[in-house]
Amino acid sequence: MSADVTSVFRRTFGHGPSVVASAPGRVNLIGEHTDHNGGAVLPIAIGQRTWIALHVGEPGTPSRAVSSNAAHGGEWDARHPRRTGEWWDYVSGVSLALASLGAPMQPLEIAISSDVPLGAGLSSSAAIEVATTLGIAALFNIDISKRDAGLLSQRVESEFVGVSCGIMDQFASALTKSRHALHVRCDTNETDDVVMNAAVLIFDTATPRSLRDSAYNVRRAECEEALALLRRSHPALTALAHASRDELTAARLPAPLDRRALHVVEETQRVQRAVDALRATGTIPGELLYESHESLRTLYECSTPELDWFVERTKTVPGVRGARLTGAGWGGCAIAVGEIDGLNELASAIAPEYSVRFGRTPRTWVTYAEDGARVDFVSPKRPLAERAS
Repeated sequence: MSADVTSVFRRTFGHGPSVVASAPGRVNLIGEHTDHNGGAVLPIAIGQRTWIALHVGEPGTPSRAVSSNAAHGGEWDARHPRRTGEWWDYVSGVSLALASLGAPMQPLEIAISSDVPLGAGLSSSAAIEVATTLGIAALFNIDISKRDAGLLSQRVESEFVGVSCGIMDQFASALTKSRHALHVRCDTNETDDVVMNAAVLIFDTATPRSLRDSAYNVRRAECEEALALLRRSHPALTALAHASRDELTAARLPAPLDRRALHVVEETQRVQRAVDALRATGTIPGELLYESHESLRTLYECSTPELDWFVERTKTVPGVRGARLTGAGWGGCAIAVGEIDGLNELASAIAPEYSVRFGRTPRTWVTYAEDGARVDFVSPKRPLAERAS
């Protein structure tokens, strides 16, 4: 795919790029809707990646970006990028944020190629942001750690793109390691790696959703309201995920705030149980995944009939330990964890059944935990590098 993005770049701009960087999509094994509530999450990077090729444009021209995955490219004022609601906001927002770290506000030529499915809940936007951050930093010789690249990318999505996301997606894309899950404590941004050797089946329901258009921001507001009510009797409470079940019961939160808060509190506890199990036995108990999905279905109300059908179907296949929706819900993907043979059997059998039931053609991938973001190529003759402060 690195060769593909270079080819797209050459066809578009008539010459080769100075830098190529890439970042993976992710699936979250467990810990849904806990990140923005101060809880913990447990994602892995997947085999699907986004590649970005970059070069400095001619002075006085706009920045331009094209993608092999989009029908239309975009351009923006290199000195004053503005949000457009289009896919290139993820790129132009990063260029604006990096200016504060020493990147010259010069025109950019950018090409993108990705096999991370769009709108499926696999963090295609985070992959673009993180790859762009590392790519522009390499182009202008700016020293930035992968952790800081994740933090900057998260700010871009929240403040420039307009999706109030937590840190999980960007950290998962930036910091993950092969055959490891990333345990992220989202209240402190502390991370540690946990060995994860099991295979994961990703099942794309082909029901796209956008967090900008979904109930994601509504749920986030409900959680913030629940926390505000809890603080009336517990003023020291810093995050909804830190509340206890007894505190929720005593607070008598109104519906649906009571359900949203209960999911967050119990899901945070499930993450710790999963981490403990991985460290002790190398496996995640399947019942934790099924419990998580049921909570997302009934308490957080972000599942769909398609996702529910997949999770139920996995229970009949030997070698599959557990399953749940991933990537926030409201469409998109689910995962199943287990033995490679059982997951391959499930992947082969389930697609035609799903097509008959729902009239859509799903996509499936079997993956292991893969490496996070990287800079794949830097030309020793890249322009303007010596001018960066």
